[in-house]
Amino acid sequence: MLDLGASPPSNAYLTKLTLRRPEKYFPLRVYVCESCWLVQAEAYSRAAELFNEEYAYFSSFSSEWVKHADKLVESAVNKYGLSDKSHVIEIASNDGYLLQHVARRGIPCLGIEPTASTAAVARQKGLDVVQEFLTLDLAQQLTQRALQADFMVAINVLAHVPDINDFAQACAALLKPKGVFTCEFPHLYRLVTEKQFDTVYHEHFSYLSFMTTVEIFAKAGLTVFDVEEIGTHGGSLRVSSCRSDSAAYPIHARVEELMERERDAGMFSRDFYNGLQTAAEKIKDELLLFLVNSKASGEKVLGYGAAAKGNTLLNFAGIK
Repeated sequence: MLDLGASPPSNAYLTKLTLRRPEKYFPLRVYVCESCWLVQAEAYSRAAELFNEEYAYFSSFSSEWVKHADKLVESAVNKYGLSDKSHVIEIASNDGYLLQHVARRGIPCLGIEPTASTAAVARQKGLDVVQEFLTLDLAQQLTQRALQADFMVAINVLAHVPDINDFAQACAALLKPKGVFTCEFPHLYRLVTEKQFDTVYHEHFSYLSFMTTVEIFAKAGLTVFDVEEIGTHGGSLRVSSCRSDSAAYPIHARVEELMERERDAGMFSRDFYNGLQTAAEKIKDELLLFLVNSKASGEKVLGYGAAAKGNTLLNFAGIK
C-alpha cells in the first residue's frame, strides 16, 4: 500500500550524546493482505525495541487527552453500572492518565503497561500496574489470580501489537462472563480516503478496517456489539465487544451499517489502496517546494510540538 523509505523510530528521542552517533533507520513499508484485508507494516523493528525503558510518550502531557479519558470512564460507569464491586483493567495504561479517573470514583483497577518510565509515574499516583506486554499467557496468569475485568479498555493499543491474534485472545480471557472490552484505534478508511499517510510509523504494526477487526475478535471469542466513530487522531473507531458466550449485549445497528459502508467503499479490493503512494509523494513535493520558496523569500517556518506523525512527514520528505 505504501513505501515511505527508511525512518528512525518516531518516539526514540535523541540525547546530546546520541546526536553524535549514527541513528537506527528501519524500512517503513505497509502491505495489504488480499486474504483477510488486514493492513500491516513489515516488522523490521521489534515491540521491545520501541517500547523500552526510555520510552518517552506520556499521555498526561495532553490535557485534552486526559479529558477524553475522563469522559470515556464516565460513559462506561453509566452504561455498564460500574461500582466499587467492579474491576477495571486498562491495557497500555501509560502514566495513569485514564485509570486515575477510575480510582477517583472508588472502582478497583489494574494497569498493564510494558514501559518502565510511564509505569513508574502511574504508581506514583497510587495505581496498581503490571509492567509487562499483554499476552495470552499473562492473561491466563491474571485470571488464575481472580483479576478478570468487568470493563477493560485499550486506547490506541490495537495497532501497536505485533501479534494481534494473541492479543485478542488475551483480551477475551481477561473478561468476566458479562465483561465489556472497549478499544479505540484510527480507522483505516479515513487514513486512505483522506491521505493520512503520516499515521504510518513503526509503533503502528496494524492499520485496521472495522470489518477486519470484527473478524479478528470473532476468532478470539469476542463479539463486537457496538461501534462509534470519534474525531481523535484524524478519525477513530471506538469498538465495544463482549465474550462470544455472553448474551448480555444486543448487537447495535451501527455494527452492520459501518461494515456495509466499508464494503460499499471497496475496502476489500486492491483498487481501494492503489492511490495512496502517489498522493503521499505529491504532498511531500508540495511541502519541499513550500520550504524552498520560504527560504528563498527569507521567511521563517516554525514547527510546534513533536508528534510521531510529524516525524513520519519530515523523514519521508528528507527534511533534516
